[in-house]
Amino acid sequence: MQHHEAIVIGAGPCGLSAAIELKKAGIEPLLIEKNCVVNSIYRYPTNMQFFSTPKLLEIGDIPFVTTHDKPYRKEALVYYLTVANHYELAIHSYEEVTSISKQQDGSFLVSTLKTSGETKAYSAHYVVVATGYFDHPNMLGIPGENMPHVTHYFQEAHPYAGTKVTIIGGNNSAVDAALELHRIGAQVTIVYRGAELSSRIKPWVRPTFESLIEKGEVKMLFSSQVTAIEADAVTVLTEDGSHQQLDSQFVLVLTGFRPDRELIESAGVKLQDEDKEKPVFHPDTMLTNVEGLYVAGVIASGRDANEIFIESGRHHGKLIADHIINMRENDPRSR
Repeated sequence: MQHHEAIVIGAGPCGLSAAIELKKAGIEPLLIEKNCVVNSIYRYPTNMQFFSTPKLLEIGDIPFVTTHDKPYRKEALVYYLTVANHYELAIHSYEEVTSISKQQDGSFLVSTLKTSGETKAYSAHYVVVATGYFDHPNMLGIPGENMPHVTHYFQEAHPYAGTKVTIIGGNNSAVDAALELHRIGAQVTIVYRGAELSSRIKPWVRPTFESLIEKGEVKMLFSSQVTAIEADAVTVLTEDGSHQQLDSQFVLVLTGFRPDRELIESAGVKLQDEDKEKPVFHPDTMLTNVEGLYVAGVIASGRDANEIFIESGRHHGKLIADHIINMRENDPRSR
């Protein structure tokens, strides 16, 4: 069994930031990532532009250089990989953590499964869980949601050229997809629960999107919800309480994502009484109710996963590193 003083689970921006802060503090962490480095950003739409400025996405005191006011997905992929290489972080990619458990000596046993099928085990004094949320879309729970022509991820518009597409959702991911689809000649209908356009829509995108709706080039159904999906149509409960069928060759369910808290719950982390999806942790240290187990990034959010972004979650690593340094001074295992 390999031993490490600290293990960071998840190599997204917040996990990388936590590992960097630990390394700066003199602790050599191991990062374990079940997919590729910054997998969530890799799975963003190909042409996606961030809402945040480059400065707000920086980690490890490394400047994020771009010629744009807001960087694009491809630039972010290069940036975060460059930072990881700069700090020579030890990263085990394509290895999923299956359990975290306390041992009798107070350290953690971290069990993993590699894509090859090989199982491994590690021990660590401290564990930081920064697993993100992009692998767990918010499901609608309606008939037809798992059909082949339905997806919770939008990559790029080309495959949908000349087709009829229904988008479910009304925030930035839905708006960005609608704009790209319109450009390549798809017939787009958006079904949105909200009564009006979301206030979260990127301000430089909103005027163009509103213009398309006003011209009827993109159809928007407010205060509506899809109740069933069929092979070539969707059924929509509209604002007036009636049901409407829309011809649809493809359905994009862009309703957001949620963190999977099964791993931390199985490790003994409690959820808060007022928000059953938010783990118990101290905001000044990110330490959970399990001694030595920390959370970083969106896994620390509650029902609203959007309460934590890269720009805020990237600071969690410094809080964790500072607390671990203080812990080490009184921890004989670290000597």
